Amino acid sequence: MTAIPIPTLAEIDRITILDDPVIRNLQITQCYHELSAVLVSRVGQSANWCTFATWASKQAGQTIRKENLRRLLESRLKQAQTTVQDAQHVALTAQASGEVQAHELFNQALNVRNLYSALDRASDAVGRGNKKVFDEIGREFARFFAACIHDEILDPEKIEHFCSALRPGDPPDGQQYLRQAFRHYYRSFFETDASNRAALIFLANIEIGFHEQTRLQPEIAESLDAGMVSSTQFMQQFLTGLYPVTGWFVLAHLYLKKLLGRPTALEVALRVLLNDAQILLRQTLTEVMMTICFPNGVVVRLGDDLSAKFPDSLKTITSPELKDMLARFDPTPDSLVDSGALDWANLTERLHFIIDMFRCYQEDTNLFLPPFDPEQLERIQAGELPAGWL
Repeated sequence: MTAIPIPTLAEIDRITILDDPVIRNLQITQCYHELSAVLVSRVGQSANWCTFATWASKQAGQTIRKENLRRLLESRLKQAQTTVQDAQHVALTAQASGEVQAHELFNQALNVRNLYSALDRASDAVGRGNKKVFDEIGREFARFFAACIHDEILDPEKIEHFCSALRPGDPPDGQQYLRQAFRHYYRSFFETDASNRAALIFLANIEIGFHEQTRLQPEIAESLDAGMVSSTQFMQQFLTGLYPVTGWFVLAHLYLKKLLGRPTALEVALRVLLNDAQILLRQTLTEVMMTICFPNGVVVRLGDDLSAKFPDSLKTITSPELKDMLARFDPTPDSLVDSGALDWANLTERLHFIIDMFRCYQEDTNLFLPPFDPEQLERIQAGELPAGWL
């Protein structure tokens, strides 16, 4: 086995406690790449869970950094026919009602701070999820390698001792699937048949993927729902944006009418704008979050059916354990039909896509390429944000 640096528990801890979510994400991404390389050096070029985590973490970095998100949202708000018409209606209604007298009503209607603060909330949720998974699963990979990576013969007692530190039971609280996964990775060290070894690695990837995605469910749902604000909040932002000093007075006037059972035309118009704007915001967040860019220009859109093919080693599944796992989580176990996850917040749909993605790309050697160029990596390791596209 090629001697390569193995990330230590101390290194995992150092990265996990970084306060800056942007730098932390970049270092997590690089560490996943290094963890992946350790396992690849032992079992050959089969993509493991850390391989896929490298590129998923790199993609998460775009949301964490809010990279181009505000500009993209602004552009779509001002180009979408529904929100443009809604904003025009808000402006005309406000002027006609005499409740608000101000210039640039149309621009103000499309520039409500609550919508843009949603990007901050999405960034925070994704950043917490990125840290949460790395702190648990990245740590267990480092512990696994420290204990077992150099074993020359299969030692059942050693792997069981390693697994005994993992909590029994299903996720999110239990770590039973992590136990199973590391047992399967360990068995792959000593498997001489290439197809059987590929099946063991695929099975382990699925088991960790199930644990990870179950644990991430709250953060994923939160990030996609980040744009949900009440009509009261939206109206308050709109009016205080128009009148930084007296907006509260106008808002109180509207509240009084509401208490009297007479919602104003402006309130109704703002609710329509809010509803359409939130739909657009969720679509924008979903589009960014539901895309993974692999090396060499391969873009995988999580809402579309996968168009890749199963590698030869995984075309026919003979392992009873793997068959059982696919029967549980993959409604089309030997097909890519309906593999796209239309709702990324739906755990069942998400797992279906991820399992098929693992299977299709397990032998894609491009996934082992480094996520950053040498100059970027030097800055990242120094705790600095590199210039250029990440």
